[in-house]
Amino acid sequence: HTSTIDQAAAARYLRDSDLDAHVAVIRAAYRERRDAMLEGLPAALPEGSRWNRPEGGMFVWATLPEGYDATTLLRTAVGHEVAYVPGAPFFCGEPDPAAMRLSFTTHSPDEIGEGLRRLAKSFV
Repeated sequence: HTSTIDQAAAARYLRDSDLDAHVAVIRAAYRERRDAMLEGLPAALPEGSRWNRPEGGMFVWATLPEGYDATTLLRTAVGHEVAYVPGAPFFCGEPDPAAMRLSFTTHSPDEIGEGLRRLAKSFV
């Protein structure tokens, strides 16, 4: 459960702020960041990789070509100072070891581009 003080803070924010305007600003920022990630993925991921184009949410889901294991590759990626979340734990049934979840909400488009350049080094 949410604490009483957190509930009071949220209630005050909603009372004193224009939530619709705030959501519009965040939506535009997320769109720009998502587009930066989608633009950089073809150069960052191995040929034959696939990914979605999210219309909502905070993540791009990508699948590497057969033979790649996103969990195993994470250590290499971290060595290049970039990280992602392997997708296998999110499956209800048989996991796909080649799946990965990429977040686009936290960093600027330039930082996303740099992160994708670092990620590409993991596949060399």
